[in-house]
Amino acid sequence: MSFMRLAILASALLTSLVGAAQTQVQAQTTLRIGIAEDPDILDPSIGRTYVGRIVFSAFCDKLFDIDEKLNIVPQLALSYETSADGKEMTVKLRPGVKFHDGEPLDAEAAKFSLERHMTLPGSFRKSELASVDHVEVVDPLTIKLVLKTPYSPLIAQLTDRSGMMVSPKAAKEAGDKFGLHPVCAGPYKFVERVQQDRMVFEKFADYWNKDNIHIDRVVFLPIVDATVRLANLKSGGLDLIERVLATDIKDVRADSRLVLSTAPELGYLGLTVNIGNEKNKGPLSQSAKVRQALDLSIDREALNQVVFNGEFTPGNQWVSPTHPYYQKAFPVHGRDIAKAKALLKEAGVTTPVTVDYMIPKGAENEAVAQVVQSMAAEAGFDIKIRAVEFATTFKQAQAGEFQVFQINWSGRIDPDGNSYIFMRSKAPQNDGVYSNPEADKLMEDGRATSNVEERKAIYQKLTKILLEDLPIIYIYHRTLLIAHTKKLDGYRQMPDGLVRVVGLKFK
Repeated sequence: MSFMRLAILASALLTSLVGAAQTQVQAQTTLRIGIAEDPDILDPSIGRTYVGRIVFSAFCDKLFDIDEKLNIVPQLALSYETSADGKEMTVKLRPGVKFHDGEPLDAEAAKFSLERHMTLPGSFRKSELASVDHVEVVDPLTIKLVLKTPYSPLIAQLTDRSGMMVSPKAAKEAGDKFGLHPVCAGPYKFVERVQQDRMVFEKFADYWNKDNIHIDRVVFLPIVDATVRLANLKSGGLDLIERVLATDIKDVRADSRLVLSTAPELGYLGLTVNIGNEKNKGPLSQSAKVRQALDLSIDREALNQVVFNGEFTPGNQWVSPTHPYYQKAFPVHGRDIAKAKALLKEAGVTTPVTVDYMIPKGAENEAVAQVVQSMAAEAGFDIKIRAVEFATTFKQAQAGEFQVFQINWSGRIDPDGNSYIFMRSKAPQNDGVYSNPEADKLMEDGRATSNVEERKAIYQKLTKILLEDLPIIYIYHRTLLIAHTKKLDGYRQMPDGLVRVVGLKFK
């Protein structure tokens, strides 16, 4: 009897354990996010894509972050203080923070990360931190950034990839392979990446803000076709998608199972012109008048209506017309085909002017390019659209293998972040190799003062030069369109377009 009773108890216990295990497995939650492209390398020092920033936000915290109103808020750092002369910034770090490999995020680690951004070969953060002379460790949880000159956008840079901290141990061990298995200090840690298929992250048990992490796994799925992304969201195959087509807004709002989150974007869509690269030079690179003619051939409002149902904002500067730093003295002009033709004649070019026009693959990109192609044809341009895989466009752009590169920039909270890295001579993302000493000086001057009125006066002079030279032809500013299942609770859309996973939970 004792044996039988023991056997029954053992069986009951086993059944109970199996049931508990099954319940635990069933309780595992996964957030599936559909993204518009497969990102470039997952290394915050050398990454340069918007979609990469979306992925970074799940696993790579920054020293500071922003809120909905663009206020600077603490993240891995608790506070900062700038010296009276603007040449020192002291940053207090959050205590008890660990990297995904268990290493502590202390002042030495923060110093390492910032120096890595500043010195790593191929780092796109070099220009963002170019004013930093060196970093000092003040105490175990305090660092001091000593600047060569005052640099007003510095705190804004630390809310993005320049402020992302990486594990010194992991970075040293991995060398140039760090981006294949990145180790940061964010809410989720890297599990795997299958190119063009998925990126998987799992909840980090020792995250400093772990009480606000309610989902076990996050999986990013690159799906280039926006229609397919939306179909997967509707069918339950995805929980959230970014970059909903403007033409799908009514459809999303009509579906009671979905929620649409929107915000004005900080960035722009622009046409980067190859001006200084020896490869693929042509009439556009040889004469500002030809670039001005292309600019005048485009009806921005008509393009906005045709492609985006009027949901976006036509623009002609690196910030939108609603931005405090927008230069109202230079408003968006209308289309003027007669003037465009006259400029081409003055430039002495033979028409039609053939243009190699590179775009990333995607229905919306192609639709914009086709409208520009049709409009420009009336002025005397023969635009040859070349659709290329997203990550490859950046390689070709850096190599100068284009005449026009149509590309979105997601934007930064400081106007310097939308201009300097693209138009300063020899800046890392100056793919068109534009160079103008007067513009360079004005960009440096804009960085050196924190006085808003002084900066506006500087940027007014800069705007005049850039609208004459047109190294980038600005077309519009997007409205951020993120859709998610109603079952997902706690989502807030920020103006930088990133998807923040902290605080999210399933109902």
